[in-house]
Amino acid sequence: MKASNRMPSLRALRAFQVTGNHLSFKLAADELFLTASAVSHQVKNLEAFLGIDLFRRKTRGLEFTDAGRKYHAFLASMFARLEAETHQLWAEYGRRIIRLCVPPFFASELLLPRLSELKDVLPDTDVRVVTQPSTMGAHPADADLSILLGSGDWPGLVAKPLFSRRIMTACAPGLKKKVKLKTPADLDGRTLIVHENRPQSWVNWARSLDLPPPRAGKIYRFDSMAAVVQAAAQGHGIALVSWPLSRNWFESGALVRALGDEVETDESFCVAYRPEDGDREEIARLIEWIVSEFRPDS
Repeated sequence: MKASNRMPSLRALRAFQVTGNHLSFKLAADELFLTASAVSHQVKNLEAFLGIDLFRRKTRGLEFTDAGRKYHAFLASMFARLEAETHQLWAEYGRRIIRLCVPPFFASELLLPRLSELKDVLPDTDVRVVTQPSTMGAHPADADLSILLGSGDWPGLVAKPLFSRRIMTACAPGLKKKVKLKTPADLDGRTLIVHENRPQSWVNWARSLDLPPPRAGKIYRFDSMAAVVQAAAQGHGIALVSWPLSRNWFESGALVRALGDEVETDESFCVAYRPEDGDREEIARLIEWIVSEFRPDS
């Protein structure tokens, strides 16, 4: 396009920058809390504005063009500087703010019941909690701290493990009595509940116990762990749930173990942050509080 005083929208630039981080419209949409089509549309608008293709759309995903790779590197630096300058402005003229990114179910089950305690830990700091699916396993550029699920090895981040993810079968008490679940073979022909982001969860559960996968009579799929747990508690089927995230549902009696087997996974929930962010006093205090609250041996 011809040179002019017009500039691309910040929203379109952000959509391109986050999409470039993941090379995926879907994952970018999850981070930005938009639909994949909305993110794709914003990127297309940016390409139309520039008159330059930034991505090659492939069947299996996206690839940078040379121009796109160069522009993405520039924007990553620009957004990082913008973030740093914004933090500096807050430090000098306003209340300090920490952006904490957590999986939705972790937030509702473990974090929210404890938020009032942060008033004493961080009396002069506002904590802004945003959520992203645990399966993303990414620390957003605009977050100061994240609760991530994975191996604990994320390049460029410091990660402190909190607890390992364990899974178990769960259902409503009335359903267990009705179908008389005693052995894994009793799952055959039953209604199973599946998290869309973990479609192989029942297969993996069975494999870890050296069992054949259960042959479901019907499957309900949900896109959030909260919906999975609620569906199981309402008696719609048998689910695999995370422990200790689901502890309150068992202690309240809404859920019971469908079978006795509990499976340890190779994933752990960790608090993760960039090394330079860990040097900030308020973030260091929040890290210490998270570890003391959620690490079993603390």
